[in-house]
Amino acid sequence: MGNTTSLAAKLAEGTRLSLKEAQGLWDLDLLTLGQEADLARRRLNPENRVTYVVDRNINYTNICTSGCRFCAYFREPGSPEGFVLNEIELAQKLDELKAHGGSGVLLQGGLNPDLSFTYYVDLVRQIKDSGLGVHGFSPSEIAFMSRRFELPLTDVLARLIEAGLSSIPGGGAEILADRVRGQISPRKCNSGEWLEVMAAAHEMGLKTSATMMFGHLETRAERVEHLFKIRDLQDRTGGFISFIPWTFQPGGTVLGGEPLGAVEYLRILAVSRLVLDNVPHLQVSWVTQGPKIAQVALKFGADDFGSTMLEENVVAATGVGFRLSREEIETLVRRAGYEPRVRDHRYNLL
Repeated sequence: MGNTTSLAAKLAEGTRLSLKEAQGLWDLDLLTLGQEADLARRRLNPENRVTYVVDRNINYTNICTSGCRFCAYFREPGSPEGFVLNEIELAQKLDELKAHGGSGVLLQGGLNPDLSFTYYVDLVRQIKDSGLGVHGFSPSEIAFMSRRFELPLTDVLARLIEAGLSSIPGGGAEILADRVRGQISPRKCNSGEWLEVMAAAHEMGLKTSATMMFGHLETRAERVEHLFKIRDLQDRTGGFISFIPWTFQPGGTVLGGEPLGAVEYLRILAVSRLVLDNVPHLQVSWVTQGPKIAQVALKFGADDFGSTMLEENVVAATGVGFRLSREEIETLVRRAGYEPRVRDHRYNLL
């Protein structure tokens, strides 16, 4: 009883939770957890608004040596279904995005051993020169470039920043526990390397997001471990601007299994808001949960509706295909009782 009382008192005061207290959040009923997360959200973001970004996910290649067991999108080198985006194709995608009023591109791709470093730099420069922001390359990709081209992380980042990179997406985090990573993505960077890339990016002035893909082989303790690794790095660098937890989608993957339901998704969202007291924004995942659960999620600690995603291929490859226009997002946000506001990838209101 004493533990529950002290946890309740800490939640009421909005003071920082210990590891043990964070694990105790799972004992709270869902609605209590949601209320506490909503209060925490209002302490961090008192304005009654929900932000979103107009962008598209551009995958520059699906050729990947990582072989992650949760991915239905990648193709092995040499596959006839493999592709690499060229300048003309990229230009068409950028023109279409600008016609939709987009502010930037989320740029990610596979770990393709056949690309030159110049290819990555030119990709960033072409997007920047078109007048769009570049939110690009997950830590896994940057760690891969560092190894592949035998360059220090800071050199890779400096060259990309010079070309126009302004922020980094938090992909490739999956679960920041190496027991799990060893089973689902053994050829991808480990949790320490992922955090090292983020620390270097933050030191060089880049803002980044962080993600968590859950609902596969991880335990609840490992989910909490993941959150604490993000919180600890944020204490040191202050560079994380948002956190996006999303549920593993098993369709078409080697890992397989059943997708987690909305209740556990909302629970994780609320726990994330309560633990990550130093990360300003929490984003809903309507791409995996659909629009109705995304609306509910705004009462479970989230204050951001993510992206219009003019294009999204990775989750779509699992057979999950939610799509929302700008107008639909604004309507959903208003009906949930908030004012919708457009932002860029660094969370500047536009």
